[in-house]
Amino acid sequence: MENVQMEQAHPRTSSASRVRHPKLAMVSMLLGAFVGMFSETSLKIALPKLSIAFNMSTATLQWLVTGYMLIIGIIMPLSSIISKWFSTRKIIIFALLVFILGSVLSAMAPSFALLLTGRMIQGIGTGLILPLMFAVAMQIFPPQKLGAVNGIMALVIMFAPAIGPTLTGLILGIANWRWIFWSFIPLLVIALIFAVMELENVGHISKPRVDVLSIIGFSGIVAGASLSSRYGWASWQVIVSLVIGLVVLFLYVHRQLTLESPILNLKVLKNKEFTVGTILVMLDFAIILSAMYLMPQYIQNGVGIAVALTGVIMLPGGVINAVTSAIAGRLYDNIGARRPAILGFIIAFIGAVMLAMASDTASIVYIIAAHVILMIGAPLAMSPAQTSALNSLSGREAGDGSTILNTMQQVVGALATAFATSFLELGRGAATGSAAARFTAGSHTGFYFTIALIVVAFIVSFQLKDRQRGHSIKLDESAKN
Repeated sequence: MENVQMEQAHPRTSSASRVRHPKLAMVSMLLGAFVGMFSETSLKIALPKLSIAFNMSTATLQWLVTGYMLIIGIIMPLSSIISKWFSTRKIIIFALLVFILGSVLSAMAPSFALLLTGRMIQGIGTGLILPLMFAVAMQIFPPQKLGAVNGIMALVIMFAPAIGPTLTGLILGIANWRWIFWSFIPLLVIALIFAVMELENVGHISKPRVDVLSIIGFSGIVAGASLSSRYGWASWQVIVSLVIGLVVLFLYVHRQLTLESPILNLKVLKNKEFTVGTILVMLDFAIILSAMYLMPQYIQNGVGIAVALTGVIMLPGGVINAVTSAIAGRLYDNIGARRPAILGFIIAFIGAVMLAMASDTASIVYIIAAHVILMIGAPLAMSPAQTSALNSLSGREAGDGSTILNTMQQVVGALATAFATSFLELGRGAATGSAAARFTAGSHTGFYFTIALIVVAFIVSFQLKDRQRGHSIKLDESAKN
């Protein structure tokens, strides 16, 4: 009986021997995840061009970013349920086909409505691929190789947003915005070929019940925050959306806490260390995304720099982000989470204040320096906080915690983008002077929101434990009995 329970607690041990070529099996998901993360950040730099193409405001166009991330945030918690209704191979192949369809639709879209539809279809593909990539890796690789595999997956996920703005800027410098979406397709086709040829099924199909309340709850909150930039926070559209979202989300949380087999095991939030780490990861993700959303627009519309050069300006910060993330993980192993997180938020605060003080005549060197400083601080806090959160859980709870983190990151990312847009428009509307001066003033208001997030995160970071935890895999209670 004990052997059976041990195998359930560590399914990857038995699955690893069944997969013929585990490295090749991962190629399809790694490529899909790369394109998904590239897509998440690349379009932000194209918003000014899209504003001209469709004659629309930033408040409306930000739905191309927010809507994409919202769909990912909705699909991610459902992915664990979907994987129990359909085989892994079918899900990944479907996700890649859907991503290709969404990319083609976006590239050919004659209107904003169809472009948005294509973006949201792409979000379905990313929302399925990202969590399954980690889940499959844990099942097909033995424990002694999982650390290296996780490192490769983290590198892929961080490298894509690092080069996204630069590649997008180069594409827009020589072609129109439609080629951003056409550029996704070759990699997705290669990923599809690997999925068909090499990907094998892992896990078991049990067909559990699906709860759709999360879709309504998350959608209502993000929609309310997004509509605020157009109608104002006191408008009935915003108030109704937020109230519906909050009420339904409360019902969803209550339901998940009472179900025997919940989609998200929210009971893990009773673990203080996990909850503190999760809150910091959410705040840090919001800090990075709000700044990444505001910066390319400020550089183009405030300073008046060409789109191709905008991508080059954002490259150093993106590279530093990826490098710091890798280093920060090792810091946790040596000194714990508390000190790197506190130091990270102090550094991030300096970078955000520099951006909030940048004028419409700021030099390129100043902008790059501010971005680099911010991208040193934010990831310096992110990795230790995330590792601290997941290391506080054991057995099956670790998987539940990972799902909660991945899901909430996307929802918080969508909210951060929506709030940043709202503050951008608020500051822009209250300012006077030239168009560049007004946009710069709006950017400052948006960066004040980023600064506020950093201050809150800095205060919360003192709740982290400043000690190294063991890295051995802990069994849950059912495996001990």
